[in-house]
Amino acid sequence: MADLDLTQEIRALRATFSDIHQVVDVKKLTDEIAVLKQQAADPNIWDEPVHAQSVTSKLSHAQAMIAKLESVQSRLDDLEVLIEMANSEADSSVQSEAKNELASLQKLISELEVQTLLNGEYDSRAAVVTIRSGAGGDDATDFAEMLMRMYLRYAEKNKMPVQVLDTSYAEGAGIKSATFEVDAPFAFGSLSVEAGTHRLVRMSPFNAAGKRQTSFAAVEVVPLVEQTEAIDIPDSEIRIDVFRSSGPGGQSVNTTDSAVRITHLPTGTVVSCQNEKSQIQNKAAAMRVLQSRLLEIRRREEEATKKQIAGDVKASWGEQMRSYVLAPYQMVKDLRTDFEVNNPSAVFDGDLDGFIAAGIRWRKQTQLGA
Repeated sequence: MADLDLTQEIRALRATFSDIHQVVDVKKLTDEIAVLKQQAADPNIWDEPVHAQSVTSKLSHAQAMIAKLESVQSRLDDLEVLIEMANSEADSSVQSEAKNELASLQKLISELEVQTLLNGEYDSRAAVVTIRSGAGGDDATDFAEMLMRMYLRYAEKNKMPVQVLDTSYAEGAGIKSATFEVDAPFAFGSLSVEAGTHRLVRMSPFNAAGKRQTSFAAVEVVPLVEQTEAIDIPDSEIRIDVFRSSGPGGQSVNTTDSAVRITHLPTGTVVSCQNEKSQIQNKAAAMRVLQSRLLEIRRREEEATKKQIAGDVKASWGEQMRSYVLAPYQMVKDLRTDFEVNNPSAVFDGDLDGFIAAGIRWRKQTQLGA
């Protein structure tokens, strides 16, 4: 049996891992952990719950990153030992185990590499995602609901906590719109590449003739605003309306005016929340989303000003960023990165890692090119 030679593959992995180590700056991260531990050990820290939660969240994320780096280093060392063992014993089962471990490490290091690219101002934040149906009638509202399920399944697979804040159901199938929080580190940095117009092509289940139908839905992703930088919104600039929750029945649904709609008059931004039973809770959640959207508006205005000064007037995002084709063939393709798969069912079931990784790399290359 021929010896297993993975020297080049391991050398490439070590080179990439070394670059990741430098970008992460392990010494700086270790020093930050020491400071955060001191803050977390303060017996009075929970007198300010928002600050305490921020400290513990940052500490948990930093410790997880260090643990992951140490694990990868150890597994790389063990892999070389495993290959030596496989060759010395001429054991095909151990060779197979080594190949599987190599594939696993390649995937893990690739994920770490993508994460190091998330160094934007708000990339480390939680995200607020809004999906809106576009042109296409019942197909579009059904498509919007398919996208919502897709992102909820993606979050579930990646153990990212989600809270649905508002869902506006269509009269026919699907939803007109939905807003939900994804409360996990780097949720905004990852999901922000999903923002844009999505297109679905399929044989319409709502058309008696079974004709092919094209429909659209828009995805908006904004960073969740932190308590310490909440935008001050004067009462004179907002209008608050209360109404009864809509949608599927259940306890406390359609029985009280608990749902809240807030309109920011200067910008026309409208936010609704009906997830909570209490009007006070819904108002607080809606205000949090409104502040996040206004923060994103301010960020975009600042970016537009910078681009104008730099003379760069090119749009960063095309109006149609991804196509989901179910007929006459099966394909999902990102039109910015050219990344594509031939299994739409898996994508709609939350398998978005490839698209998101390609999107993050594309965005970084675009920024460097600009």
